[in-house]
Amino acid sequence: MYVLITANRNYSSWSLRPWVLMRGLDIAFEDRIEPFTRPVNYDAFRSFSPTGQVPALLHDGRTIHDSLGIALYLADRHEGVWPAHPDARAWAQCAAAEMHSGFAALRGDCTMNVGVRVTPKPMSAALTANVARIRELFEEGLARFGGPWLAGSDFSAVDAFFAPVAFRIRTYGLDVGAGQAWVGHMLAHPAMRDWEEQALAESWREESHEEELATAGVVVADYRHG
Repeated sequence: MYVLITANRNYSSWSLRPWVLMRGLDIAFEDRIEPFTRPVNYDAFRSFSPTGQVPALLHDGRTIHDSLGIALYLADRHEGVWPAHPDARAWAQCAAAEMHSGFAALRGDCTMNVGVRVTPKPMSAALTANVARIRELFEEGLARFGGPWLAGSDFSAVDAFFAPVAFRIRTYGLDVGAGQAWVGHMLAHPAMRDWEEQALAESWREESHEEELATAGVVVADYRHG
């Protein structure tokens, strides 16, 4: 049995990727949450992850860390992690890798918080470029492979890697053009709805994450119940 260790549903974008991937592909796992309790959780998280970060997957005595590492590990053991068609598979792997290594302005300026809606501050040139590239990727994938998922008719890892972006797009009202069709489809996925319900019910608040939210813009709605 896999054990997947993740953090707070409201904040932890990296955790969402393997969680929604495994749920979307019906890969059974034990769900273990280790919440962020301070700005830096390295020492506490080192007890289960060599990087002191989440997510981490425990399996057969191994610890697989990093969301991309987890996706690669699962792809060796389960069908459907990547698209079957060679063209879609190559595109999906490139797009997921680009998401994994890039989009620093989006991460920094539009911190993930599932339960709120924000009128963002004026976008920097770097953030504008990030959003434009995301729109380009979404529109390319949908046009080339026919949707409704980014690489074709079936959900795959590339959708999971952009799942946190779907929440960010909704939170900050970002314009991704025709890519909004994928955003709506992704947000309606049962696994995403489950993650959101858990996020809204969370009572945890971590000060540094809330401070990042305050600098991102004006919170105009907060649907969190905790």
